[in-house]
Amino acid sequence: MSKIKLDEEMVEFAVYGGAVLGGGGGGWIDEGLQIGRLSLEIGQPTLYSIDELANDDLLVTVSLVGAPAAKEQYLKPMYYARALELLSQKLEQPISGIITNENGAGTTVNGWFQSAVTGIPVIDNPCNGRAHPTGAMGSLNLSDDPKYISHQGAVGGKDDRYVEVSVSGSLGKSATLIRNASVEAGGLVAVARNPITVAYAKEHGAPGGISQAIEVGKALVNNKGEAAIDAVVAQLGGKVCATGKVTEFHLETIGGFDVGSVWIDDKYELIFWNEYMTLERNGERFATFPDLIMTMDAKTGKPIVSAAVEKGQSITVITVPKANLLLSSTMRNKALLTPIEDIIKKPVISYLT
Repeated sequence: MSKIKLDEEMVEFAVYGGAVLGGGGGGWIDEGLQIGRLSLEIGQPTLYSIDELANDDLLVTVSLVGAPAAKEQYLKPMYYARALELLSQKLEQPISGIITNENGAGTTVNGWFQSAVTGIPVIDNPCNGRAHPTGAMGSLNLSDDPKYISHQGAVGGKDDRYVEVSVSGSLGKSATLIRNASVEAGGLVAVARNPITVAYAKEHGAPGGISQAIEVGKALVNNKGEAAIDAVVAQLGGKVCATGKVTEFHLETIGGFDVGSVWIDDKYELIFWNEYMTLERNGERFATFPDLIMTMDAKTGKPIVSAAVEKGQSITVITVPKANLLLSSTMRNKALLTPIEDIIKKPVISYLT
């Protein structure tokens, strides 16, 4: 279907499927369900195929920026709409569609509330079909265009931490300012950013990425326990790499990111930078970002984001090769992926081929 009126069943599918494609990041399941259902209470969000729009129509990206584990984060639903309003004030052309920056439990439904409020459709063309840590990775390779001026609006926090930010400048500087704003707001801000044409989004984004999340979520929700995990793996063409108990878990929130590691049965090591970056056993590499690595409750099959892992949990780790995912052109941009190595202190670029 090229035009879909979103409903509560699709909210559930999108959030759970998004959680899987979040690869450890992309927000929290409960919050995704909450904002998705609220969208239906206040209006009728719609999902359009990108082919419904003209190539010169204008799209803007909506996202959340910050660290999922930040303790003082605070977002009200209307912050999403306010961020979009701040951005629209900078634009000379009306916004024809809203795209999310990535798939994730919270991020797959990015834009649904704004669509319900404004009537602007959500377009099935996320900036990336999986979650990723940095804003540049969700910016459709605009970082390669030195002439591009990024316009961004961000809102977050409460009381003396409340911030509204409107930024224009180079993509890198703008992204840094928004990331800093998320820290000042307590850890998280709602963002609207980076106006682009439909033609550009088609070339650099992940057309059909929301539909893929919905199908993955459908496979998960319609099954239980191990069967749910098996259904997800079959849907994505992945595999189960490990099942066991979490014997070690470390997490730090640094500069607006969650950084840490998970050990399973003292054998399997997962390193995350919001999202899982690597999976190894005794130094043998099994998967490397942007391959999908995801932790799931071994008994219920429910996805577990990296920030929610706890020592003693029984979890299953699945992997999906990047070739089976709908990915942005940024996931082939070595300049954007190289910073991962500085953060996790492990090789990544050599595994991209």
